[in-house]
This record gives sequence, structure tokens and C-alpha cells, in this order.
Amino acid sequence: MSAPLKHALALTVVAAALAFAVPASAQTPKTLKMQSSWPASLTLQDNFRFFAERVDKLTGGQLKIDALAAGQVVPAFEVLDATHKKVIDGAHSVSYYWVGKNKAATLFASTPAGPFGMDHMDFMGWLYEGGGLDLWWDFYQKELKLNVIAFPILPSGPQAFGWFKRPIKNLADFKGMKCRQTGIVAEVFQRMGMQTVNMPGGEIVPSAQRGVIDCAEWVGGIEDLRLGLPQVWKYHYTPGMHEPSIVGELIINADVWKALPAQQQEAIRSAATETFLRWWVKWQKQNADAIEEMRTKHGTQILRTPPDILIAFLKAWDEIAAEESAKNPFFKKVLDSQRAYASKVVPAKRFMFPPYSFAANYYWPETTKPARTIEETATKNIKKK
Repeated sequence: MSAPLKHALALTVVAAALAFAVPASAQTPKTLKMQSSWPASLTLQDNFRFFAERVDKLTGGQLKIDALAAGQVVPAFEVLDATHKKVIDGAHSVSYYWVGKNKAATLFASTPAGPFGMDHMDFMGWLYEGGGLDLWWDFYQKELKLNVIAFPILPSGPQAFGWFKRPIKNLADFKGMKCRQTGIVAEVFQRMGMQTVNMPGGEIVPSAQRGVIDCAEWVGGIEDLRLGLPQVWKYHYTPGMHEPSIVGELIINADVWKALPAQQQEAIRSAATETFLRWWVKWQKQNADAIEEMRTKHGTQILRTPPDILIAFLKAWDEIAAEESAKNPFFKKVLDSQRAYASKVVPAKRFMFPPYSFAANYYWPETTKPARTIEETATKNIKKK
């Protein structure tokens, strides 16, 4: 073989090798700067960090997420607008923070009351099987005119009713009390007689210590323990109907999203879904440990929420939802979609699934039966209608 031919052959081999090599665009790792609405110490931020780790591994290090905590770039409640303006590439938050823009925002966080009795898996079903995710993207892009997309990522529920400076025996007991609440939930509690104050989680304990608020709702379990709530109040009530199946969001600037290769987009989708499940199951164990620590170390009295409060909340929410539907077509569109999906799934699931308390009470009997009391109260109220 002549020297020129050998040289040409060598060049051909090199060219072929380069053709099968990783594209140059994929050889340089890309980092997305994202910020959450949560203090760095909370498990909600752990959810964000876990997501970042999964994206890194699923893309072989080609896409990295800089998972910043609240305030590192913008204040906690400004991450949505910052993502739209591309001050940050994305955010980790919860949609009910944006009810000041449009009250339909709360419906994509699965609040309040389920909705319509849906749990986390039912709500995820509505998002992915009932058209909910399309409505969510339409809400941001068409209703709010924001250049963002969203995915569910944070199942931080069911959440507790809250913390109080004194015992709460019935609905009348908390009327007039000043309590930290957020979003449309605050409006519901206002209708029930509570005075409400909106503030980020990091401001709750200082406000409580100064006597600015008498009570607060944050999350429950490990989140409340890390936030330091057992050190300022001793009366903790659960459950609540305001966020029984709350779902937080991952939002990404739409231009940033479109610029990502298809494989990296799929990595983000998969990482968000995995984070939803993996963080949630770990979180339930953390909550169980936290409840024990609250009782034994901090002397917390963990009490059942009076049933009349839970029923009153459902009634107040139904009133507000009906009023908002009458004046907000998109709110009505989303709520009707959720109702239609729940009308099929919730009754069927109730038929197929045994009550959680059935086997739980068999193996771990309670000295009292608060769950049954709540169910009986709800049944009596339904019969009165």
C-alpha cells in the first residue's frame, strides 16, 4: 500500500472515530441555576437537592442543577417571576404562592380538600392521565403570560392543622387568633374567623417569639421540628383539610427548557418523578421519628383536630371555590376537570381499598378512635344536607 493511500486510510479511521464520539455540545457540562422557596435546612430543600443529584447521574454529568436555597438570588416568593425573566433558570416552590396573580394557582398544588377527596396518587393521576399537566402549562403560559413550564416534584402532605399557643377544642376556640397561613387557604380560614398573616417559613419562629402571631401552619412532622416550632408552642393539631395531598412544583424557564437536548429533558422528567416517590417514602419515616422526638424531648402535645373544624373548612372552601368559579373561567375549567376525574377515581378507590385504619388499628390499636370520630361527624353532616 502506497504512503498516500496509508495516510488517506488513517484519516478515514480517525474521521469515523470522531463521527461516533460524543458531540462537542455534550462534552461541556451545562449548569442550570435554580432556587427554591425553602430555607436550606429543611427537608423540602432536601427534595430539591435529591432531584439535582438524580439529574447529574442520569445525564452522566452533562447537566447539573445548582439547587440554591431561598434568598440566595431572590426572595422566597419571587422565584416564579425570576424564572420568567431568566434571572434564574428555574425554581422549586409551590403554586399556591401565586394566588395573588390568579386564584387558579392553588388548584395545581392540590389544595384545598384534596381536591374532592383525591390523595397524592389520585392527583398525580389527574395531572398525567386527566389532562392536568396541560392545564398547568396553559395556566402559566396563556393565563399568566409567563415563559415557564412546570412539573410535580414535592408531595409534602398530608399536612398538619397547625401549632397553637393554647388548646383548641372547637371552631369557636380559634376565632380571632392571628395565625400564619398562605395562599387561598388563608382566605378560607379568614372566613372561618381566624386572622391570618402571610410569611415565609423562616419568619414563623421569630414572629412567634415576638408575639406577632398566636399560631401557625407550616407542614408537620420533621419539617416543623427542623423549623423549631416545638420550642415556641406546645399544642400541635393534626390532621388538616387545607393540604391533605399537597404537591410542590419544579418550574423551568420555557426557553431554557426548549434549548435542552431531548435526552436531558427526559432526564429532568424522570428525575422529578423519581424524586416525588423516593423523597416521599423517606419523609414518612422522618415524620414518624419527628413525632416521637416532639413528644419525648420537647413535651409537645400532639392532638386530633376537632372534627367540626375540618367540616367547617370543607364548607368554607366549597363556598369560595363556587364564588371564584363564577367569576374566573379558567379556575372553573380546572376545578371542573378535577371534579370529573375525582368523580371516577375516588369512589372506585374507596370501594377497592380498605380503610387505612382497618389493619392499622388491628396491629396498632389506639386508646381512642379519633379517625372514626371524624368519619362519623362527616357522615352526620352529609345526612343533614
